[in-house]
Amino acid sequence: MKIGILGVGNIGTTLANRLASVGHHVKVANSRGPETLPPRALSTGATGVTASEVVVDVQVLVTSVPFARVPEIRTLIELLPDDAVVIDTSNYYPHRDGNIDAVDRGQVESLWVSEQFGRRVTKAWNAIFTGSFDSKAVPPGDPARVAIPVAGDNDAHRAVAMSLVNETGFDAFDAGLLENSWRQQPGTPAFCTDHTKDQISDVLAAADISRSIRRRDLMVEVNREILRDPTPVRPADYMVQLHRVFNT
Repeated sequence: MKIGILGVGNIGTTLANRLASVGHHVKVANSRGPETLPPRALSTGATGVTASEVVVDVQVLVTSVPFARVPEIRTLIELLPDDAVVIDTSNYYPHRDGNIDAVDRGQVESLWVSEQFGRRVTKAWNAIFTGSFDSKAVPPGDPARVAIPVAGDNDAHRAVAMSLVNETGFDAFDAGLLENSWRQQPGTPAFCTDHTKDQISDVLAAADISRSIRRRDLMVEVNREILRDPTPVRPADYMVQLHRVFNT
């Protein structure tokens, strides 16, 4: 497929690396220009382009930008082909993004993103910790393969996103409509807790919308406090275990 990736943080970089490595034609861009792209994003064949070029003639665009910057890229989204699949990986953190009134009042993050873009998005790759995404990709059939929920209103677009998730080394789980994607937002039991496909349905069902925001914010505060001391050697799964404690 012809895939554009806008944003080269940890998730965007790994996506570019993985999707190009399995044969997709991948273009990658950020807001600063192709000369500033991390080498790893281009190491398996992805091409660095400008932000205005990344949306040209693509079947899929993955947006992996900070939540607060979502409104800034609508002009690029409007250049996409009408039938292009838009997959968003972003998460809302008020301490980083500033307060967004509609989301603070309860609007589902992905529905807010869809409003900013002027078209429905599909939600994927937002509920996995970057360390896990980098290190836990395994072939299909591995019983320990981590599941990634995918939500979206267009069945065909959701199927495309699920296929790409599987190609990045994880089991895609059909999480249904976009209005239910709050179940994979920060502060929920499915967020960054690395459950398998046999577990993820129950984990998504256990989400409590009345508690998820408080848990999200507590998680941020506790992690900040713990990481003030750089001395301890923490296990590789430290962040996953911390999320399990706070979100379950």
